[in-house]
Order: sequence, then C-alpha cells, then structure tokens
Amino acid sequence: MSDPAVPPVPPLPSRPASVAAAQGSPSPASGAAAGGYDPATDPDDTGVPSPVADPAGAGRGFVRALFDLSFRTFITRRLAGVFYVVGLVAIGIGFLYYFLRGLILGITMLVPPFVNIGGGVALLISTIIVVPIVAFLAVVLLRFVIEAVVALIAIAENTQRTADRASD
Repeated sequence: MSDPAVPPVPPLPSRPASVAAAQGSPSPASGAAAGGYDPATDPDDTGVPSPVADPAGAGRGFVRALFDLSFRTFITRRLAGVFYVVGLVAIGIGFLYYFLRGLILGITMLVPPFVNIGGGVALLISTIIVVPIVAFLAVVLLRFVIEAVVALIAIAENTQRTADRASD
C-alpha cells in the first residue's frame, strides 16, 4: 500500500539525454532516423514567426493579405498594436473632453448668474472621481477586447497549421 501524500516517481528514460541527442531520434514528419535536431521537422511549432528573409518585401505580404478575399491570411495580429494606440488616443481625448467640460460646468454653476452651490460642488466632485475611473475601465476593456481577438486569430492560425500538417 502506497502513501497518498507521496507522489509517484516518474520512470527514467531508456537512454540519457546526451546519448539521445548524439544519436538522433526518428522525426515525426519523415518517419526516418535523423542525424540530430532539425527545426524544420520539429512537431512543436510554437507559432513564433520566423524572421523575414527579405525585409524590403515585408509590406507586400500585408497588402496581399489585405485584399485576400478568401480570408485565409489574417492581418489582425499585425494591426493589434495600431488599434490599441488609436483606442488609447480616443480614450485620452474623451477623458480630456469630459474632465474639462465637467470642471468648467461645475465652476460655472458656482458663480453668478447660475448660482447653484450644491450642484456645482457635486458636479466637480463627481467629475474628479467618475471620469478617471471610466477612462481607466475603458482602457482595460480595450485591452481585453484586443487580446481576445488576437488570441482568437492565433487559435485559428494554429488550427489551420495543424490541419495542413494532418492532410500531408
């Protein structure tokens, strides 16, 4: 009877890692023994893009993907940073507009001819508290949405790569 508090010891490999690396192992893609590690046949593709061989032609892939009517090439991952910056600028402009407008209207309510001390103070306090909180939540929501879309596109790309490998 074994003690449930002690985890089982995993089995040892049949040969040391140094021997396995020197001898090579069968490649899942080719089914034949290889002389060592070959990244081209590595089944663990992490989805990290390889460097562009021709930096001058890097933009052509974007334009080609932009007019891909079959939607097999995704541009969302490439534009995520741009969308985030544009969203941050829009949120910043909205923050400044509503913050300054609330302050100006609150101060206007404190001076004649529109004297409303309670309303002016309430508007000033709520502007100082509510507008920054709403702007912060808007930034968080923007980030969540962009990350969700990028993750969804990454899943679609990885699924397509897996399907392509399975059909070969």
